[in-house]
Parts: sequence; C-alpha cells; structure tokens
Amino acid sequence: MLWLFLVTVAGTVYRVVRGVSGLDLNAMFGAALGLAVPWRVVSVEFDEQAGRLDLGLDFARGGRFGCPVQGCAASACAVHDTVEKTWRHLDFFEHQAFLHARVPRVRCAEHGVHLVSVPWARPGSGFTMLFEVAMLTYAKAMPVAPLARMAREHDTRIWRVIEHHVNTARAGLDFADVREVGMDETSARRGQDYVSIFMDLAERRVMFATEGRDAATVQAFAADLAAHGGEPATQIERVCCDMSPAFIKGIGEHLSCPPAAPDGDPNTGDEPTAGHHQPQIVFDRYHVVAKANEAVDTVRRAEAKTRPELKRSRYAWLKNDANLTARQRERLSWLTRPSMQLKTARAARWRDDFNGFYDQPTPADAQAYLRRWCYGAKRSRLEPVKEFVRLVEAHWDGIVAWQQSRLSNGLLEGTNSLIQAAKRRARGYRSKLKMITIIYLIAGKLPLPQIHTI
Repeated sequence: MLWLFLVTVAGTVYRVVRGVSGLDLNAMFGAALGLAVPWRVVSVEFDEQAGRLDLGLDFARGGRFGCPVQGCAASACAVHDTVEKTWRHLDFFEHQAFLHARVPRVRCAEHGVHLVSVPWARPGSGFTMLFEVAMLTYAKAMPVAPLARMAREHDTRIWRVIEHHVNTARAGLDFADVREVGMDETSARRGQDYVSIFMDLAERRVMFATEGRDAATVQAFAADLAAHGGEPATQIERVCCDMSPAFIKGIGEHLSCPPAAPDGDPNTGDEPTAGHHQPQIVFDRYHVVAKANEAVDTVRRAEAKTRPELKRSRYAWLKNDANLTARQRERLSWLTRPSMQLKTARAARWRDDFNGFYDQPTPADAQAYLRRWCYGAKRSRLEPVKEFVRLVEAHWDGIVAWQQSRLSNGLLEGTNSLIQAAKRRARGYRSKLKMITIIYLIAGKLPLPQIHTI
C-alpha cells in the first residue's frame, strides 16, 4: 500500500525515538494532520499486535465554533455538548490508522443546536477526506472489489464513497453552454442490454448516461440537461449519432421546438409558442460505412454458397487497406481479378466508391458526388447494395451534414473502449447503476476532491 503519514511538515522533520515526550509526539501528528486551532492531538496509541494507530483529537477548553447551518453568520457559538466519533484515516505504513474526537454540538441563537463539521471529514462519513480521495483515485484505475480488499474495508462502504462524490460533483455541473452532443450506446451485459451515453463533444466529457437505447434515453438526457441549467428544446445545435430510429425520434421529440404559432389560444389563454428549433443531426461516418460493409458481407455470404474460394475471406473484404496483413492483401488481389467475376468484388468497389464521398473538398461537391453514386449503385444488380442506397437516401440530410460539421463519434468509441476495459477488469457490475457511476468517474471530468492536507 502506498499510503504513508508524512512526517516532514513545513520544513520541520520530526523523529520518533525511544523516550520522546508525549507532547512532542502529539505535536508531530497534529502538524502531520494539519490541524488548526482549536483542534489538536491529545493522545497517540499504537498497538503493534493489532496493527493499528489511534489518534485522539480534541478542542481547547472554552473553544467556540461557527454555526454549521449554511448562510448563518454566527461564528462564535458556545458548545452545547459533544458526540464521540471515529474516522478511518490513511494507513500509517502498513498499520490501520483511526482518528477519534468528541465533536461538539453548538447552540446558535437563530438555528438552535447543531453538530459542527470537522475539517478532516465530510458530515456523516466514517472516513477522513484524505482516505476518500485515495479511494476515488484508485477506483479510476482498478475495480472496487480488489480496492476494498486492499483497503481492508467492505466494498459496500467504498461504493458509498464513490457514489457520494460522483453524485455531488455532477449536481454542481453547468451544461448551459453545451452546443454539440454525441450519443451512442455501450454494452452493459451479454445480450441486448445497453447503457446510452451522451457526451459534450467540445469539452470531451460524458454528460449523462442511462439504461437502455430507445427514445426514452433522449428524454432522460433532456431532463438532466434542464436540471443542469440547459434548455433542451432550443440549446443543442448539432447531434452526432448513428442511424438508430429511436435516437432520431428522441431528438425530434425532446431536443427540438415545434414551429411557432402566430397567436395563442384565446379559449385557454395560452401564449404564442417559442420559435422553431431543430438541431442538425449528423450521422457518424463510422456507422454509415459500417452499413456499407454489411452490404458487402451480405453479398459475400450469399455468393460463398456457390463460390468456395470466398470462404474464410470476410475480414479481407471488410478491413481498411492499411490494416490488411500481407496474406490478406495477397488473397484479396487474387479474388478481385476481373477473371474471377465475383459479385462480392463488385459490391466492394461500390463500397469503396461510396467512401470517396468523405474525401470531397466541399459540401456541394460531396452532394453531387453522392447523387451520382446513388444513381449508379441503384443499377448495380446487387440487392444488398441497392438496399444500402435506399438507406442513404432515407438519411440524406444527416449523411451530407457531415461535410459541413465534420463531427464524429470517434470520441464516444474511444470512451466506450475505456468503459469496456473497466468492465472487463471488474468482471462486470452488479447493476447498471454501478456501471454508470464508474462511467462518470472515468469519463465525466468531474471536479472531484483532490489530494490535500487538512
């Protein structure tokens, strides 16, 4: 374990030697903890057999404290009584360390009796802030179960720490300036079990994650956006996603504003509606090309029934040229010879020609190129290719919009890789809510507490 008590404080090196006075030892640990008046260390007990260090903390006699009620100006309230509390601290070398203190309850003239907040721990926690920050830091890089074993705590307590800080940090986020959003789904478990992720493409962070991948996920995102200072119906300018009908429907219903009505309803007294707003939908290039690859593979599978030379050649057709192995490149060269007269080779050429759309210099050139490609591909006599043409025409605006914004879900694909790597390390999560908490922790760029002295 890498958690150590620092014994070099403010340039002063404290040495613990046989016969050192208790006062010096208390002062050393008080300085190491960074305690300020009126708090001080009053006892140090080390049990070698039990493997634990217990530090007793107390406040000076006659000490006064501010009222813990937020916004109260009272700064010198008298102590009403005290409550004994204990907190787990960072390990002292390999030994567990605990802080013990009688925490005062103060009487405020305005708010009555309340328990004060201590500077080394958050209210209601059984851990010091330094311990919790260490847990958060390790949880970004390792599963919670081995982290709990390393910390010698039950994993439920570690999860509570992580969930508290993630939820608290998210509650303070402001999404009022978000204009471009990417949305995609990632697998939660085997089978059709997904979590949908919504990312701020400018800040490169996960804004929201929720169970499912239907239109209701966009509705939940809109509600979360509103809760964080955003205006779902008018704020989002561009959305990058795949061609999922559920996402498209959700965007139209929950991230758009209907056309303005010139007059209100005189019978109900309704005011005129706001102006029309429709975010531009940009279909991610990767997902569009994946559909073209599906068309090629459908042709290959059908043709392989009568052309055995196509068997076990799937990835040779679907890989980018730069990613082909020498053996795959050699085989592809042999299969694409004109004398082979393969339908799969023709489908692959139509797919490669479609990719040329993304290389056009201007949006106008790109649209003209795509129209010519669709005109020719419709006459390819390859039904899967013709089906892909119909898909392109049905989603024309979103495909062409890529040429204007160049938005991509590559950021989401990279984030999905991080999420899936974390899921594999953890051997899965007991619930999707736990998985979503980890998603926020590793990809949400949350303003979490940092390592500090008290």
